Amino acid sequence: MMISAMYAEAAAGDPANHMNLIQAVILGIVEGLTEFLPVSSTGHLTVAEKLMGLQIDSVAVTAFTAVVQVGAIFAAVLYFIKDIFRIAIGWIKGIFSAQARQQMEWRFGWAVIVGSIPIAIIGLVGKDLIEGALRSLWFVAAGLIVWSAVMVAAEWYHNRLTAEPLGRHGPDDSGIRHEDQVTVMDGLLIGLAQCLALVPGVSRSGATISIGLFRSLDRVAATRMSFFLGIPALSAAGLLEAVDYRDQIASTVGWVPTIVGIVVSFLVGYASIAWLLRLVGKHPISVFVPYRIIVGVVIIVLVAFGFISAT
Repeated sequence: MMISAMYAEAAAGDPANHMNLIQAVILGIVEGLTEFLPVSSTGHLTVAEKLMGLQIDSVAVTAFTAVVQVGAIFAAVLYFIKDIFRIAIGWIKGIFSAQARQQMEWRFGWAVIVGSIPIAIIGLVGKDLIEGALRSLWFVAAGLIVWSAVMVAAEWYHNRLTAEPLGRHGPDDSGIRHEDQVTVMDGLLIGLAQCLALVPGVSRSGATISIGLFRSLDRVAATRMSFFLGIPALSAAGLLEAVDYRDQIASTVGWVPTIVGIVVSFLVGYASIAWLLRLVGKHPISVFVPYRIIVGVVIIVLVAFGFISAT
């Protein structure tokens, strides 16, 4: 209560809707740090906004939460720009060349395209639910805790494959597939998993990487697939919110704080991408599970005992 009141007093005008630059910077940092980690950026933003005294289920604040993610996504585009051009050019060549259709760029391009369809459909159909009831901190806490079990199971399955003797799945491999072996079915299933992240707390990267591991992809390939699927999905979501709710953002949250949040999330997000790729190359994603559970339990305690409200 004291934390919420402190931030509420700092906001100009109606504390439930207006945002100052300090709040925008903090939320930009939160977004940049958590967007690509399997800890749920939307969940963390929702909690941070609530502690700042912002009305988390208001149209403007919900729109800000989606729009600020564009900064982190721009960071991913810049980081992977060479790969994006390589895959795009390879996919275009595949339209006209049978030989090009044998290359990984053709398959990977189709995997991203097909994998982006489910989130577009579910996001539009369930827009009201996503921006309303699912913004409750009860859902954030449940998503953090419940999906942690899936992440542990995914790592268990991945470790079981890597521990199997060579030759069981083929003459030279243990069953683990790499980026050049990604299929359209991988893209579809990982894309479906991305829809689960519409529930705050589940984590888009946590969901997509987990399913990638269940699909026998190595951690780096699963993580890179998560990045590539996130670029069209989050870019479209952020831009759609910016267009649909531009007037509400302008009159409440404010476009200056929103732009500041986007810029900060871009800078912090770019740094976090390289760190995450190095991390998943050496460590399981389950290293984040204790943190997820602790945060989930803390949220439950704070809401249950009335320190903060769920919405």
